[in-house]
Amino acid sequence: MATVREVTGWLEAAYPPHLAEDWDRVGLAVGDPDAEVTHVHLAVDITDAVIAEAAEVGAELLVTHHPLLLRGVHAVRTDQPKGRLVAALLRGGIAQFAAHTNADSAPEGVAEALASACGLKDQRPLRPVPTAPLDKVVTFVPTADAEDVIDALATAGAGAIGDYDRCAFTATGTGTFRPLAGANPTIGSVGAIEHVEEVRIEMVLPRARRAAVLAALRSAHPYEEPAFDVVELAAEASANGLGRIGRLAEPLTAREFARRVAAAVPETAGGVKLGGDPERLLRDVAVVGGAGDSMLDAVRAAGVDAYVTGDLRHHVAQDFLAHDDAPVLVDVPHWAAEWTWLPLAQRVLDRAAADAGVRVRSTVSRIVTDPWGERH
Repeated sequence: MATVREVTGWLEAAYPPHLAEDWDRVGLAVGDPDAEVTHVHLAVDITDAVIAEAAEVGAELLVTHHPLLLRGVHAVRTDQPKGRLVAALLRGGIAQFAAHTNADSAPEGVAEALASACGLKDQRPLRPVPTAPLDKVVTFVPTADAEDVIDALATAGAGAIGDYDRCAFTATGTGTFRPLAGANPTIGSVGAIEHVEEVRIEMVLPRARRAAVLAALRSAHPYEEPAFDVVELAAEASANGLGRIGRLAEPLTAREFARRVAAAVPETAGGVKLGGDPERLLRDVAVVGGAGDSMLDAVRAAGVDAYVTGDLRHHVAQDFLAHDDAPVLVDVPHWAAEWTWLPLAQRVLDRAAADAGVRVRSTVSRIVTDPWGERH
């Protein structure tokens, strides 16, 4: 049987916490990490109704997009909203876990789900996160000592590439040097020019492991003064990042596209709104789930034809659309856009459980937690 720790570990593997924004509060907020889990319930928000629904279906873990304790809470009182929710979770034996901006940025996350719901192909991040910075260390070792040095560098953290470790490139050549007075050479003698058959070793390493790898190099290298280079490698864009840009399979007018989006997301009182020329022909589209006005400059710079996001304010949208090169805006209610992620997260969870050989049921909440309940 799975535990809360194990199930949330699967989710953190899919939606790494380091991708979350600095201000965010993701991960397990309520519950015992070692409690058993047979059923996971997924929702966008934590409300009284959602907790009651989780209890009704027998869930021991509630996975939400929005964190329960995002802002500072200085008291847990049952006569206040946050305290009431925490108490209900604890009474029901329900742990609560959030994947928020980390799920916004990761593959199979909110942005990918919304982009797919909009019919976008060839997706890529709107604001990509660079890959972790890497170095390459290059050193020159007598042939007989090459394997020992490679082992030492690998143990210190060099040579890991994907699902492989101890990765190294080697090439043979001749090294030459002359020991000066005061030297204690491993090979050769003071004042005499030496030529030694050496192996050039190249290995990549995380930049954070540089000090450890160089210490291992100096310790394992047979020379008194080993020669080495450290090259900082250029970072490349990863599959992680906020938002997505994609292409429609065939051009649509803005009006046709807005109708497609409205049909693809759950219905809410607010509905889907279109800003800009409804007859404009669209091909390239950017999306950001939830509130996306902070990305408007990046969207204009990307040169897309339309931007799908939510919570756009009057003056911000008005000023944006006044630019000659502005894409049309499709405003989707915050909850509706992010709900599209829940079935995808459910598949991620079910796949992880199957890979682990553990049976864990999962359900998706269809309670509309959008704060606007009616239109008049």
